[in-house]
Amino acid sequence: MPAHQSLPSSSQPRPEATCTELLLDARLVLGEHESLDIPVRLSYRSDDPIAVALEFLGPVAEAGVWEFARDLLWEGLDRPAGQGDVRIWPPCTCHGRSALRVMLRNGNEVVLIDLPSRQVRRWLRRETFALVPLGAEGDAIDWDSELPGRTD
Repeated sequence: MPAHQSLPSSSQPRPEATCTELLLDARLVLGEHESLDIPVRLSYRSDDPIAVALEFLGPVAEAGVWEFARDLLWEGLDRPAGQGDVRIWPPCTCHGRSALRVMLRNGNEVVLIDLPSRQVRRWLRRETFALVPLGAEGDAIDWDSELPGRTD
């Protein structure tokens, strides 16, 4: 009886990577009563099944691209989620906020953006979970290329 279970061989055909994107009108929070409308893009790739990318577009494109766990974004739709550099809060009607709030921290700099929660939820459910179902991310990873040199 083998002491370990073999992972699928890289010689087995893998489905081609597919991508889904969502363009959003977000709000960059500048203060308690001040914000700026900004375009952003959320993207998800089936060959990187754990992460979503949040890309700043237009005049704030220099803020770059942030990658974080798709699970974090999903969890943040219903309850506060995250630690460290990326944190997410669900809409809070008691504070008059219907948007999903995302905090991005880079050293001492912090950016707060509000994303339309209904659009994000719909995109995750209909698009990203269709590519890689929730909980099946590990099955979509090509472990042979991620862990070169492993032995059977």
